[in-house]
Amino acid sequence: MKKLDFTTALTVLKTAIAYDFEQWRKRTEYATDEDFDEFYDQLSVEEGRKYYKIVRTDNQTTVWGFVQKEDDNKFRAGDILKAVSWAAPARNKARGNILEGDFSWVQWTGPQYL
Repeated sequence: MKKLDFTTALTVLKTAIAYDFEQWRKRTEYATDEDFDEFYDQLSVEEGRKYYKIVRTDNQTTVWGFVQKEDDNKFRAGDILKAVSWAAPARNKARGNILEGDFSWVQWTGPQYL
């Protein structure tokens, strides 16, 4: 599989998050045709020094997770990391790699737990 660039991979990540939300909503009585678009529009990417932070803003702002920007001694560029706080990722284990197209760990609530 061809590796993705960061711009494309971050867009696909946001799409995967919104799609998971849409699928979850379809199992409820409250589903609407606009669920995907509304949720997608609430997602944004903030670029930091070491990570891209994925945030969701509706009536409050929450951190979905982080994406490693560059290789370091433990993680590779593109690794999906769970948030441990507003400003920091959990550095215990990557939950997939967006540059390699691994979105299997993506849920609308955040990267899956181990």
